Amino acid sequence: MSTSDRITVLNPMGFAPKVLEKPLAPRLSTLDGKTVYLVDCRFDDSDVFLKQMQAWFAEHLPGVRTVFKPISSVYLLDDPTTWEEIKAKGHAAIVGVGH
Repeated sequence: MSTSDRITVLNPMGFAPKVLEKPLAPRLSTLDGKTVYLVDCRFDDSDVFLKQMQAWFAEHLPGVRTVFKPISSVYLLDDPTTWEEIKAKGHAAIVGVGH
């Protein structure tokens, strides 16, 4: 290679997207009489964990209605229909991501 030859080198680091801060949802004063959605994002074994959680609620907090809800696709894709259902019919949601 002579001194006049050049190569181009690219930096693979890139730039992370800007993250906008959002406040947490306000806590409910009680779960009694409320509907809690247990959202399965279809990540490894999240369904197993959420069904165990549903059984725990039934045993320890029988006044709480739980709805096991798998999202319509995989966890990488948004599911606006599910989020709208939870907003319309639920009081809270627990989103399970597995492991």
